[in-house]
Amino acid sequence: MKQGIHPQWYPGATVVCACGNSFTIGATKQELRVEICSKCHPFFTGEMKFVDTLGRVERFQQKQKAAVSTASALAAKKKKKAEREEQRRSPKSLKDMLMGLK
Repeated sequence: MKQGIHPQWYPGATVVCACGNSFTIGATKQELRVEICSKCHPFFTGEMKFVDTLGRVERFQQKQKAAVSTASALAAKKKKKAEREEQRRSPKSLKDMLMGLK
C-alpha cells in the first residue's frame, strides 16, 4: 500500500439515525448521521408509512388527484362531442332541412 494517499480509517465510527438508534461500524468518518436505518425503515418494520423528506409523495398524490379530475372532465367533453356528432349525422326530415336554411 502506498503511504499518505488513503483516508483515515475509524474502526469504531458511530452511526446515529434520526429515530435515535445508533450503532458502530468501520468508516472514514468518525460520526455519520442518517435519516433512516433498519430500525425505522418501512421495509424492515412492516409498517405502512412514507419515507419522504422532500415532499415527493405529496406532490405525486396531488398530481394523481388532478389527473382524476381532468380525466372526468375530458370524458364528459368527449361524450358531449359524440352526442353533437350523432345529432349532426342523424337523418333530417325535409322540413328540418328547409328550416335550417332560413
